[in-house]
Amino acid sequence: MSESVLSVIPTDPHWQPAPEPGERAAALVLELVSGAPGDPHADPDAVELDVDRHEVITAVDCGSNLVSIRCPHCDGSIDPDWYRDLLDAYEERGDGLPTLDVTTPCCTTDTSLDRLDYDWPCGFARFEIAAWNPQRSQLTPEELTAVGRVLGHPVRQILARI
Repeated sequence: MSESVLSVIPTDPHWQPAPEPGERAAALVLELVSGAPGDPHADPDAVELDVDRHEVITAVDCGSNLVSIRCPHCDGSIDPDWYRDLLDAYEERGDGLPTLDVTTPCCTTDTSLDRLDYDWPCGFARFEIAAWNPQRSQLTPEELTAVGRVLGHPVRQILARI
């Protein structure tokens, strides 16, 4: 059986918050994804929250939701297996992503992994709030703004199916 993970990450892959704003932002995310108060179908106890601080940039992948990847330069299609193989190679080395710099396989243009056009969004971060089995599939733009305000940095969301 697959699980859903809604991750909230800073828009800057290198940025990390101080501990206190990170904890407050995590509490807000948990509140937002745990279902509406009074909703008879909501099960706030089903949501598990992980807050991760990484020494190096880490991929925040959308799992099996990934449909396609396109090049920001030539709009060419990039095989998702190229992306997965690249991430697997970094994982095998055990040192995370020392750089986001890549050369695209379609037009051999130098770019960054975070500039590729992922359908479903993927991201990269040193800080992640991950809600496992959220009661909602996404946060609204206003809610993301509120989380970013609490965190002290703009955020984005990634929905993974694992």
